[in-house]
Amino acid sequence: MTTIQDKSIRLLEYRLTLGMTTMEGRGFYYPTDTAIADDGRMYVANRSLENVTRGVRVTMCDIESEYYGTFGPYGEAPGQFIWPSACTLDGRGRVYVSDEYTHRISVFDREGALLSTWGRHGAGDGELDTPSGLAFDRQGNLYVADTYNHRVQKFTADGRFLARFGGQGDGADALNLPWGLTVDSHGNVYVADWGNDRVQKFAPDGEHLATYGRAGRGDGEFRRPSGVAVDAAGYIYVADWGNERVQVLDPDGGFVQQLRGEATLSKWAANFLAVNVEEGAARARANLEPEIDYFIDEPHEESSHIEKYFWSPVSVKLDRDGNLYVTESNRHRIQVYQPGVEED
Repeated sequence: MTTIQDKSIRLLEYRLTLGMTTMEGRGFYYPTDTAIADDGRMYVANRSLENVTRGVRVTMCDIESEYYGTFGPYGEAPGQFIWPSACTLDGRGRVYVSDEYTHRISVFDREGALLSTWGRHGAGDGELDTPSGLAFDRQGNLYVADTYNHRVQKFTADGRFLARFGGQGDGADALNLPWGLTVDSHGNVYVADWGNDRVQKFAPDGEHLATYGRAGRGDGEFRRPSGVAVDAAGYIYVADWGNERVQVLDPDGGFVQQLRGEATLSKWAANFLAVNVEEGAARARANLEPEIDYFIDEPHEESSHIEKYFWSPVSVKLDRDGNLYVTESNRHRIQVYQPGVEED
């Protein structure tokens, strides 16, 4: 399902689905975020379930469903994770992963070998409490959504504290449990202000520039937004987590397009069903879009029953070609959308 209001941009069209449910190896298990290298290699952080050790890892693959392995198993030792939340890459191709449980950032090379870790728990400058979203600016500085401290902190690539902004509240320059974030080509920082049901825009020095959205289920309204991306033209893509959708806004915050999800079988899933004949036959007989009388008018109810729809769309990322990657935690997959034909 796609809802469109402004047709003056290149609207997104569904392209394909990546991934399948596995607790080990080739696949995802409650993924939380995706980082995309310039050469197309993807790094997908998998959180698993609380107190479940299997499934935690970073999966390496690409848009063609090539699989390159995993790294970072469950644990508190260097190079391991308990609750991996977000991942990003610096200009040298190094992979940065935040861990909400250990309150630290781990740095890996392209193949997943540990290079360093930094961060400690606390509320002081440079300390972290449940870090989530990560994004680099063009100068190589790393912004971290310091979620339970209700702020964003800025570090050098090796973890030296530079600055902070935000603070708990619902005012124009305040944040409430910030989650995903991104940095545009001008160095402005966009933050998914989860607890305030909005997206905030800040200048590189932390000055508040704009607020987008408010609480609700209408066009341009949000319910617990968890991720945000911005393209070269300034269009804003928001993972509207609580409303089980992705919304596209123009540079001024005007509503452009809504995506609910159009997933098809991934290459990995199709291969699995071809090998496991009985499961494939059962799926072929199943009604994947049942008509249901829902007792509760909640997007979650519909998404949990209709397979093609987003179910917990937690992260949105763009690649160099303008493809949008939507990481769905509860369906253990990524839906990819591409720019369509430009319309007037």
